[in-house]
Amino acid sequence: MRSTIFALLLLMLSLCIPVARSQGGPVEGEHEVQIWTGGGHGTNGSQLSDGVWNVGLRYGLILTKPHGPGFLRGRLEYAVEAVPVFVVVQKQNTAYGVGVDPFAFKWAFATRGNVVPYFEIGGGTLFTNTQVPAGISRINFTSGGAIGLHFLRTKRNLSAEVRFMHISNAGLATPNPGINTIQLRLGFGWFSQKE
Repeated sequence: MRSTIFALLLLMLSLCIPVARSQGGPVEGEHEVQIWTGGGHGTNGSQLSDGVWNVGLRYGLILTKPHGPGFLRGRLEYAVEAVPVFVVVQKQNTAYGVGVDPFAFKWAFATRGNVVPYFEIGGGTLFTNTQVPAGISRINFTSGGAIGLHFLRTKRNLSAEVRFMHISNAGLATPNPGINTIQLRLGFGWFSQKE
């Protein structure tokens, strides 16, 4: 986990080189389109050695103008994500699946520079070809949160975040051990005005 956080910090520092930009970043009424990939490993009990890798598409809508006090001032975004590639590497087997996250709420802090910090919470459903955790369920739910940074460029932006994700069947099957993961997620996208 330390190496993942260290790698994220190095990436963030390398991307903070000032550039001229015409993209304004997240602005109310605009939408965000992004393709992303993430990966990490389990953090709990019998699923400690499990690995997760996923690829997804995101569509978000910035809902508000900046509001809030001082350094907490920011904008609220609502987003949905499609996850056409979701791989869970377990001791017993590897599960391949797809997911959908019908809700994600992001708070993007109002900044004047090329770097926009944010935090996010959200959740969805995961469908796999084999049981996750092994012997438990092929249908699971995902929930989690993330902290990250948008690095605004001239026309596009990059994002880097550390994400906690919980995968479990929400008690639909017994037992329900779940998998907790810490992931590094990288994205490429843009904020564009709705037509």
